[in-house]
Amino acid sequence: MKVLVIGGGAREHALCRSLSLDPDVTALHCAPGNAGIAGVAELHPVDALDGAAVAALATGLQADLVVVGPEAPLVAGVADAVRAAGIACFGPSREAAQLEGSKAFAKEVMASANVPTARSYVCTTPEEIDEALDAFGAPYVVKDDGLAAGKGVVVTGDLEKAREHALACERVVIEEYLDGPEVSLFAITDGETVLPLQPAQDFKRALDDDEGPNTGGMGAYSPLPWADPKLVDEVMATVLQPTVDELRRRGTPFAGLLYAGLAITSRGVRVIEFNARFGDPETQVVLARLKTPLASVLLNAARGTLDIEPPLNWHDDAAVTVVIASHNYPDTPRTGDPIEGLDAVAEQDSPYAYVLHAGTRQESDEIVSAGGRVLSVTATGANLTQARERAYAAVGRIRLDGSQHRTDIARKAAEG
Repeated sequence: MKVLVIGGGAREHALCRSLSLDPDVTALHCAPGNAGIAGVAELHPVDALDGAAVAALATGLQADLVVVGPEAPLVAGVADAVRAAGIACFGPSREAAQLEGSKAFAKEVMASANVPTARSYVCTTPEEIDEALDAFGAPYVVKDDGLAAGKGVVVTGDLEKAREHALACERVVIEEYLDGPEVSLFAITDGETVLPLQPAQDFKRALDDDEGPNTGGMGAYSPLPWADPKLVDEVMATVLQPTVDELRRRGTPFAGLLYAGLAITSRGVRVIEFNARFGDPETQVVLARLKTPLASVLLNAARGTLDIEPPLNWHDDAAVTVVIASHNYPDTPRTGDPIEGLDAVAEQDSPYAYVLHAGTRQESDEIVSAGGRVLSVTATGANLTQARERAYAAVGRIRLDGSQHRTDIARKAAEG
């Protein structure tokens, strides 16, 4: 099977790594990729938002399957263009991807499907914003309706900060604050059959102890030893399957990866958000634990034959991912700094720990930083304690001037 992965972040590196280990994959390509992905896949330049260009590349490569990683190409309709060229594509249509592309649309779908979520208001004027903020009170939860690279959400007790963020958005969703721990649960679906993956927890805040601004994610771990063993079954019955059924009923079936961001509140499970693709950094830990070869599962989802797939098999090991971010992230990050120590991780920590590239590029014989979240280090172990130790040992070998990372990923869960 020839597979083309679209994207160039740590999520796509994790996907390419898993696909490269699948005996069914005979050729693996990635566009545009990054310096790390070049080690497991052949890279091709492409504008990931240009559906015609992606379809032409896939056709030229005679790809059997295209996997669209990031959200922006999905919302731009890239998966539709690939399917129109007669090539199987894992990723929802432009219309179905609005589940992530518009938080207001997601709220509408959840209301129709009776999916539990936070009460909310969709606002477009200063008057509506003030009324919504007053109705819910602090802490204020303010979400840009559109895509914002994981940084469009502000949760704050400061009314002026909440109002400032809301006024900067063309359309904004203001909702009640949900208490309790957050969980991410992915599911692969062909628009009818839903195949859940293992839950993970990520860390959105930039600093230890959940301080600092929201980011695209600073680390993750799986499994969740504190979670109810029936959590996946409950979310399947109340969230994932009803959402997939509702989108199919509307004539816009969702085929791809449905990501449910959940809050385990005092009143039960509530949906915080939906994403239309694998999430970063949760993908890194979930795929590290997946035993089932990935390619055939994605291909059957793309072809509408996911019902022939047996339940997924999982390693008993725990996995922890720690993100290394550049200086000044999540504000304007500094780029162009050389990254050292990658060979040391490969030599001393493999196979239990490895580096996945996100914002990197090759400059002559050096790999340098090229974005905010630069690398993620993923490690596995018999339990979360061992996985954490291995992850942070590998992080300690990497040198990137001015870089930052959280030191508390999975700490509380490991401590019980």
